Amino acid sequence: MARSGIYVETTIAADLEHVWRLSQEPSEHARWDLRFSSIVPEPASPASGRRAGVGTTDAAARRFTYTRRVPFHTVHGVGVSLGETDRPDGSRTSALRFSTSDHLSPIRSGRGYWRYTTDAGGTRFITGYDYEPGWGALDVVVRPLLGWATAWSFDRLRIWIERGEEPERWPLHSVLWFRRGDRPRAGRCRRAPAGGIRRADHLAGAPSTLATLPEPGGLDSVGPAIDKGAS
Repeated sequence: MARSGIYVETTIAADLEHVWRLSQEPSEHARWDLRFSSIVPEPASPASGRRAGVGTTDAAARRFTYTRRVPFHTVHGVGVSLGETDRPDGSRTSALRFSTSDHLSPIRSGRGYWRYTTDAGGTRFITGYDYEPGWGALDVVVRPLLGWATAWSFDRLRIWIERGEEPERWPLHSVLWFRRGDRPRAGRCRRAPAGGIRRADHLAGAPSTLATLPEPGGLDSVGPAIDKGAS
């Protein structure tokens, strides 16, 4: 993976279950996340349907396809994810691997996680991920843009949940609505862990489920058992 991962953190004034549902349901996820135009889960296979081990109530690794539409082209990719919903501390996690063979995609393959924890302000929603660049040296431009897009999307989700304003109310060009102080803004999100720095390995805090995921293109196995006490 590249040297500098991407980290985004926000706190949403809502219960964890609400944040989990709107971020884990594929059709809802694609509505607020600028990085995707569509996310379509594939039917569960016998391999993906078996449990990966104790310590999770959502332990079936599931494959999906995704698209990202850009002018004159649509990037297609595949991925696999694994959720963990009964951790001893009450938090939840979702691990992810994804890839594409599209040479016009700025990302070749990647992996990351989402973490959900409850605090006094509601639900703390965190992501950390990294990827292999598809555009070589141009990644010096692409990577900051992806970090910005992730943070902007997280704030759009927060607005949807807290204010009931659907994501479609805030299209990408709303970044130019400078007089609208209530528009989504990437700057409202934390871009590094408390006490940490932005340019770091942000997969260091990934849940152990990430290591159990198979290659995105196939689900022959879901890896070793998940330890519910692991990070």
